[in-house]
Order: sequence, then C-alpha cells, then structure tokens
Amino acid sequence: MGDYYDHSPGPDTAVLVGVINQDQTEEMAAEYLEELAVLTETAGAEPRAVFTQRLEVPNPRTFIGSGKLAEVREFVKEEEIDLVIFDDELSPSQLRNIERELKCRILDRTNLILDIFASRAHTAHARTQVELAQYQYLLPRLTRMWTHLERQRGGIGLRGPGETEIETDRRIVRDKIARLKEQLEKIDRQMVVQRKNRGKMVRVSLVGYTNAGKSTLMNLLSKSSVFAEDKLFATLDTTVRKVVIENLPFLLSDTVGFIRKLPTHLVESFKSTLDEVREADILLHVVDISHPNYLEQIAVVEETLRELGTGDTPVIMVFNKTDAYTYVRKDEDDLTPPTRENLSLDDLKRYWSGRNRGALFISALHRTNIDALKDQLYQKVREIHIKRYPYNDLLY
Repeated sequence: MGDYYDHSPGPDTAVLVGVINQDQTEEMAAEYLEELAVLTETAGAEPRAVFTQRLEVPNPRTFIGSGKLAEVREFVKEEEIDLVIFDDELSPSQLRNIERELKCRILDRTNLILDIFASRAHTAHARTQVELAQYQYLLPRLTRMWTHLERQRGGIGLRGPGETEIETDRRIVRDKIARLKEQLEKIDRQMVVQRKNRGKMVRVSLVGYTNAGKSTLMNLLSKSSVFAEDKLFATLDTTVRKVVIENLPFLLSDTVGFIRKLPTHLVESFKSTLDEVREADILLHVVDISHPNYLEQIAVVEETLRELGTGDTPVIMVFNKTDAYTYVRKDEDDLTPPTRENLSLDDLKRYWSGRNRGALFISALHRTNIDALKDQLYQKVREIHIKRYPYNDLLY
C-alpha cells in the first residue's frame, strides 16, 4: 500500500469533502461541512480546505466524480495533507478506490465520530461500547483497515480497538464482536438492577444535541461537578444524581449528546446508556439557542427520541446559552421576511411560548432564569410523584 500511512509529528492536516444533491442543498452541505470541521478539530486534526460537488447520485466507485477527485488529489499532494474526510459513510470499495487515488488516509463521517468516541471513552463500560461499534464498522472493511492498524503510529482514524497482534481472520473478529456483546449484556443486566434499586423515584433525563450545555445544567441543578467541556461529545457515560427541589427528591441523568448522522453502530452499542432516556419519566430537552441552526438540531434530537420510542414522555424545552445569543435588527424599510439573524430573543420567546407553553429560556453559565426552571421541574415531578405515592403526606 506504500508508506503514506506513516504519521508525521504534529497535528494531522485534513481536507473535507461533501456533496450537494436532492437530499442536501448547497446551504445544508455548507452547514454539515462546518460541523464536520468542528468534529475534525475535536478529533485533533486541522482542517485545511473544503471541497464540494453537485451530484445527482454519488459515484459508486469513488463517491465524487473523477474531475473533482483529481482536484482533491492535486491539493493533497501539493499541501502534503495527511487525511481526507468525507461527510457521508463510504462503502468499503469506495474507501479502497479513493485511497488508491489520493494516496493518503481516507475517513468517512462514521469513522471520524467513532474515533472521537474512542478518545473520549474513559470507563470500562464506555470503552466496551465504543470497541463493539468499531469492530462492527471494521468487519466489512477488513482488507483495508488492517493495513492501517499494522502500521499504527497514532493519528486520526488509527485508534483501532485493542493493542494486540493484528488478526486478519474474519471469524476471529466476529468472535470478538460476540464476546463484546456478551460483556455489554452482562453490564446491561447490572444496570437494569441498579435502576430497579433506585426504587420508584421520579426520573428526569437531560437530552439534547451535543454541546448544548447539558453537563453545565446538570452541575447547576445537582450541585455536583460533572465533567463539562466546550467540545463535542465531552460526556459519554451516563451520570445520575439525586436532586432535591424544596422537599421533593428525584433522579437526574445526563447522557451522551445526539448529532445528525449518528452512526447506527454507536446507537446499537450505546443501547444501555440510552436506556436512561427510554426509561425517564420526564425529558429536559436542552437547546443551544445561540446556534444559527438550532431548529435543525431540535429536529435531529426529536427524530432520535422517536427512534428510541420516547414519544409519550413529557418534554420540557429548555433554551440554553441566552447569554451568547446575537441578532441583527432588521431595517424597518426592509419588507423581506425576517430570518433567524433578524429575530430578537423576545421574538423567539413569543414564538415558543405560543408553540410550547412550558418553554424556558436560560443561561446555565450565568444562572439566568434557573429558578423558573426549578419551579416548572418541581411541578412536573410533583404531578408524577403524587400519582405514584398518593398517600405521601410529605407533599401536602
């Protein structure tokens, strides 16, 4: 395969590639590539350039057309780029063909997210979940991927599962997947017991797009110090804390953030972690209102929740990061419809109070409107608590 996998010192340099088609407009493609750039930086690489191409359907051999591929190849060679990252999942044959043409490491969005999860997994449970997802991704790509691992020098996309001698036998890899599934099933059973041992306390789960500020809010409500960082997927493991508002105790959990195009393997392997969401009595949907595309992030979270089967669970919408919200006041003579950039926070509050009466606007960082959130949380938890414990004098 040549010696272009050797990893040079310093951060990897990357080129990002996306397509514009009937499912993905030019504006959407630009936004997705912007997020891919943040994912790339989160993984520790430096995005150097972005290439897009308008295609009806992806090229079955190389995903993008031959002309665009030649353009990328020339840039990669001239700038000595380490890796090229595609914003969609590539087939094993596409990965091999593109790699042969560009003579550098090729990653797709799925592999990049798996790599970030691998670097973020600190507990045995999280590591097992990520390792299972990595092996499931790896299995159909063995011919190409084992070469990567054979020449392992570090670098994005090279954090393969395990440090042991490389095995090329598919049967052995399938056995590993089976063993990891057994380990996770055992952990799942233990976690089910743990959840049952918590009794029938009302359970509230924080959900939201990655980096919406869930962990900061968790710290504020539970007065604990859960790891919170301004990076994508800073938290992988579920954290559960007992919270008491006035005289009312309940359990609050924070789990992994959602993202668009979240790899299927990750959703499957993180089943036990996501059970906290499935089994919650109330969901606190935390939204980063300062993000230009917060509406699409809401849609991604709502779609993921539907897939998890939480359609009937009560949801409190919490718009966070009001301190970071900015807008441009619209000229009175401008008769075009206002865009997100022209809407003030008051405009959004009016809109969401009409659409969702319980919607709250807060800043977890500056503790703005936290008392209103606590009041609403208290009322919702109390309603469930009274149904569960109708003769509990504590609440009357």
